[in-house]
Amino acid sequence: MNREIEVIQARIQETSAFVDRLFKEMGRVVVGQKTMVERLLIGLLSDGHVLMEGVPGLAKTLTVRTLAGAVRTSFQRIQFTPDLLPADLIGTLIYDPKESEFRTRKGPIFANVILADEINRSPAKVQSALLEAMQEHTVTIGDNTFDLPSPFLVLATQNPIDQEGTYPLPEAQVDRFMLKLSVGYPSKDDELEIMRRMSTGPAPTVEPVVTPEEIVAARNAVETIYMDAQVERYVVDLVFATREPKSFGLEELEPLVAFGASPRATICLAKTARAHAFLRHRGYVTPEDVRSVALDVMRHRVILTYEAEAEETTAEDVVTRVMDTVEVP
Repeated sequence: MNREIEVIQARIQETSAFVDRLFKEMGRVVVGQKTMVERLLIGLLSDGHVLMEGVPGLAKTLTVRTLAGAVRTSFQRIQFTPDLLPADLIGTLIYDPKESEFRTRKGPIFANVILADEINRSPAKVQSALLEAMQEHTVTIGDNTFDLPSPFLVLATQNPIDQEGTYPLPEAQVDRFMLKLSVGYPSKDDELEIMRRMSTGPAPTVEPVVTPEEIVAARNAVETIYMDAQVERYVVDLVFATREPKSFGLEELEPLVAFGASPRATICLAKTARAHAFLRHRGYVTPEDVRSVALDVMRHRVILTYEAEAEETTAEDVVTRVMDTVEVP
């Protein structure tokens, strides 16, 4: 087994060589927000989509645009509004009178990186069209089905304040996102650096430093990263503790949790833990990799009761309590 891990480690060292280069290039444009940048890369490497929640002005759009530019991929920003139609997103058939036939006009979703800005501003039909494309990686226009480009990554944002005129994502749809990030304010030092950079002269621009082919190769390498049986059981225990808290000595959570995390959470937790190890040039997963991503994987998959809301208990509180209680191997 040790020999096998050595082979995996050598491969990971080789395929992850671009990671430091990518972080450095993005750091030229995006100040601070290291956790957000890292989680976006984890989503990219795990072939999973990311939902970002934070107040306006926290560089969410800038970070996504910078990532797309650094990876040499096509990028589309779609502003979700109440009057947006599914055809505005995926495309439609246009009648050509000269040729007396319908032609397919593809929508903006045919890009490698999609920024779905304020996804909760659009009605259910548009949200469903996007989430179907995220799940199937295909789009049907008329009688024809088209494959979306690879890599394909949707990074959606929603504003936690100013809820007037919004259509909150149903829990079943939110579950399609591999990660949900809670984007916070930068530190005082970071904000000072942001002020100096953005208030004097033109804003810095990003240069492409990674190819899509390197990302695809990295995805294949991430899937080979070794995860010990004890770590696998730890992943399952964390998820099961949200469903059956009493079995893990968490009786106080029993009346607060209506529905625990789904099996998709288990899959996503394993995938993102491997990607987290990859970013650290490691060919094996440690419990710390799992703990680092557990909150972002499960915060949107734990459904609370009215009692929890009355007590002002959040899903993050529940997941944190679970991580503090479940035994670490």
